[in-house]
Amino acid sequence: MTQRKQSLFRHQAGLTLVELMVALAIGSFLIIGAVQIYTQSRQAFVVNESIARVQETAQFAMDTIEADLRMASNWGRNSRGLAVEGRSIVGDANPTGLTIPTPSCGDAWAFDLAKAIDGIDNGYSLPCAANGGAVGNSDVITVRRTTVQPTPLEAGRLQIQSTRVQGQLFEDGNVPAGFSAADSSTHNLIVNSYYVAPTSQLIPGVPTLRRKTLTVNAGAPVVEDQEVAPGVENIQIQLGIDIDQDNTVDRYVNPGDPIYDPSAAAGYVPGARVLTARVWLVVRGVTTEFGLQDARNYAPGNANMGQMNDSFRRLQVSKTILLRNARI
Repeated sequence: MTQRKQSLFRHQAGLTLVELMVALAIGSFLIIGAVQIYTQSRQAFVVNESIARVQETAQFAMDTIEADLRMASNWGRNSRGLAVEGRSIVGDANPTGLTIPTPSCGDAWAFDLAKAIDGIDNGYSLPCAANGGAVGNSDVITVRRTTVQPTPLEAGRLQIQSTRVQGQLFEDGNVPAGFSAADSSTHNLIVNSYYVAPTSQLIPGVPTLRRKTLTVNAGAPVVEDQEVAPGVENIQIQLGIDIDQDNTVDRYVNPGDPIYDPSAAAGYVPGARVLTARVWLVVRGVTTEFGLQDARNYAPGNANMGQMNDSFRRLQVSKTILLRNARI
């Protein structure tokens, strides 16, 4: 009986030191493996989220600009800016004495309908101050058009009364003389100037796409500065010009080129029209990413940003946009 008890006690003695060490080693390896899997999954999640964010910002910014550009030179029932009375003409930016929107971006900013698309190459020189300043090596894109659908008459808002052959720019809320409500329609004038500011009001320290936009306040036209897309670091545009009126692009030029500007003292080619717009965007992440290496040379359009390599993720995108109202 005593021997059986002693044998039973020996079988219940527990783990030896060697067995315990082996168990601890195996457990440690399992824990280390689990931690590594979690860390790698977390890093992959952060990278994928960062990529998705810059892609989403680029898509939204490009879609916003594209929607404007595609409808440039839409003046309601026609697309002939030179047929709209009250527009800027050579030597007179405001021939009918309309109210200049405030703060003023220039006497012709809202009225130069002969140039449905305009811009400033690698700089900001509009008289209306940029909100927080503007990035120096980024373009300004100005788009002029009207609403697609007719709008109610509204005193104090710049509007165009349009038929299929002519138009009239006005602001008093009354159908202009020579037009009837039966064979014409009223459309709100839209003017947007896109630029890049060095810091966002929504996410301080992050560059952002902004725009000066024409609107109305207290019965008078005003220029409002709106934030469009935080994270946009640079915007560039080149315009596709048709010189010989065959509805094909003959060359691409930078904004401000005199070839399509009837008011230019030299360099204007009569009949030259803007058919397409080639747009580049460089979008930057909101926060830095540890260990991110980026030796790419960013050169959108005619700008050269060089190699940034500052641990911010970036994405450069471009798109050529056909202007619906440009062809004959």
